[in-house]
Amino acid sequence: GHRFVDFGSGPGFPGLPIKILAPAIQATLIESNQKKATFLKEVCRALTLTDVDVFSFRAEEFPASQADTVTLRAVERFETILPNAVRLLAPDGRLALLIGEAQVKSAMNIVPQLDWKLPVPIPLSESRVILVGTIR
Repeated sequence: GHRFVDFGSGPGFPGLPIKILAPAIQATLIESNQKKATFLKEVCRALTLTDVDVFSFRAEEFPASQADTVTLRAVERFETILPNAVRLLAPDGRLALLIGEAQVKSAMNIVPQLDWKLPVPIPLSESRVILVGTIR
């Protein structure tokens, strides 16, 4: 099955909606904040979602090269977080970022080892885009 990691899952977006729409994937929601991780576990239990692991530690502790797809949104320490997210990708893995349009060039420069697609604007958003890169 497809291995999906939501890095810094917070309240579960986009990890939980993706899992609901694609129930066959193996999902890992990485959230180091214990309150948020407990919330994620409770939501998964209440929705009876299977093949979901809530990893309640720092992403740096998650094994490398595991994920076919890694998602990331609301990125703060961009320069530190992006290389860590790429470290989680399996060969030919994809990184999907939900970021501001102003962050696109920076993301491409921080992780030049990815082949980047053109950013896709988010409908009804003024400056948010989805940026997808694939490991070469």
